[in-house]
Amino acid sequence: MAEHAIKTRRWVLLGAGTVIAGGLALREYRLIPQDYAGHQIAVSTAHQQVRQGDIVLIDIRTPREWRATGIGEGAHPLDMRRKDFVPVLDQLLEGDRTVPVALICARGVRSARLSNQLTEAGFTNVIDVPEGMLGSAAGPGWVRAGLPVNDYKEDT
Repeated sequence: MAEHAIKTRRWVLLGAGTVIAGGLALREYRLIPQDYAGHQIAVSTAHQQVRQGDIVLIDIRTPREWRATGIGEGAHPLDMRRKDFVPVLDQLLEGDRTVPVALICARGVRSARLSNQLTEAGFTNVIDVPEGMLGSAAGPGWVRAGLPVNDYKEDT
């Protein structure tokens, strides 16, 4: 009986270890940005270009993230999870899918993925900001670069 309990315990521990390892591998995969063959710019360039009116900057993070860090000066908060994301983006761009639109998220993972999707959907001038708001391998990010942020005010 004791031998059976030991074997059962080993299988349970092995199974739990496999589940944990699989979960960690999935988490790491999600943190690896997709390659985006389109244009990329640094946060300082994005800030300068949005102030000059050369790009439309879209912060694609969630309201929780906007509340935590604020929104980069000049950026439009538009949660990428919205079912009407593309129609709202079209409205912001006044229906002109050739307007330069830059996407920023927390660390550049979601912005790269969405940049690919928008390019496939017919937007011809999508720009990724791979540093994100919090920094990545591409650079320190908007917040640590000391660029201005505005508080997020929810629509009431």
